[in-house]
Amino acid sequence: MQNHGARDALTDVPGLHVGHSQRTDEGWLTGTTVVLAPEGAVAAVDSRGGGPGTRETDALEPRNAVERINAVVLSGGSAFGLDAASGVAEWLEEQGLGVQVGPEPGQVVPVVPSAILFDLGRGGGWRNRPDHAMGRAAAQAAGESPTGAPVEQGCVGAGTGAVAGGLKGGVGTASAVLESGTTIAALSVVNAAGSPIDPSTGALYGELLGSRALFGRAPHFPPADEHAEAVMLLTEAAEETSRRTGGPVRPVLNTTLAVVATDARLDKAQSQKLAGVAHDGMARAVRPVHLTYDGDAVFALATCQRHLEDEEFNTVLAAGADVLTRAMVKAVLAAEGVDGPGGVFPAYRDLYGR
Repeated sequence: MQNHGARDALTDVPGLHVGHSQRTDEGWLTGTTVVLAPEGAVAAVDSRGGGPGTRETDALEPRNAVERINAVVLSGGSAFGLDAASGVAEWLEEQGLGVQVGPEPGQVVPVVPSAILFDLGRGGGWRNRPDHAMGRAAAQAAGESPTGAPVEQGCVGAGTGAVAGGLKGGVGTASAVLESGTTIAALSVVNAAGSPIDPSTGALYGELLGSRALFGRAPHFPPADEHAEAVMLLTEAAEETSRRTGGPVRPVLNTTLAVVATDARLDKAQSQKLAGVAHDGMARAVRPVHLTYDGDAVFALATCQRHLEDEEFNTVLAAGADVLTRAMVKAVLAAEGVDGPGGVFPAYRDLYGR
């Protein structure tokens, strides 16, 4: 079993802060999450879903000039939600954070890599989606959070309207400290067309694969009668959602997003490899993933505070996948069910009493 960080959260990586902003009042069920690196971080991204929605991710390619970024934005709202990044960029500019392009301290251009997930209409109002103001609020919340602060999980930020296989999804985070002292952590927003649960048992996929190593315990298998009732309730919820919304969205549109981070000194190519390997952790927790209408994307951040020996890089890669699996399991367990005008989305805890 890996040693967890002090908070078992992304903020166990020194220099990273997390802020959420969301709306859940009448007609609303969406939000934005910002991962802030005020001192900058080497960044990369690996998108594997067939329907990505992103902004400024080309800047992260190893062949391109941008070396460090100050924030990553994860947002609901499908393509409309990319507007949240404008609010984050505005806030960063006011703090003097970004690429220095002029002689004065405030003459910066923030590079704000962003990705969105599909949650349109889940609160009942199709046009209710994250905007400039919501992005700014999430950035400000991240900026005001103290170093090493706990990260709120469940139906917050970009996870507010998240759904995975008919279950309520959300935000989860986890961290690990390697023998060398290097920290690796992840934050995920679980919003998948695939399911996080094994249909034959009701067990969480992420716990089935390496549960003792990642969680220090055996996987939880619900009693057969409890699982049978859960399947029935989940089917009824899907039927009721279809009735309330006039039929399911076709095709099914989702997207799971994640940020994996470390305090190790990585270059952009190594960071991109970390983002790519972390997708293995996503594939352990949800099945299937990376479908045509998913936009699954993983960002990698390296704050470069610790020297990394060559032989340790593979250990960091493996740990990145592991912490992402745990973060996704924690997201599903932290989520709370929703019963509103946009549909009925039970939480795993509602169905299985965990």
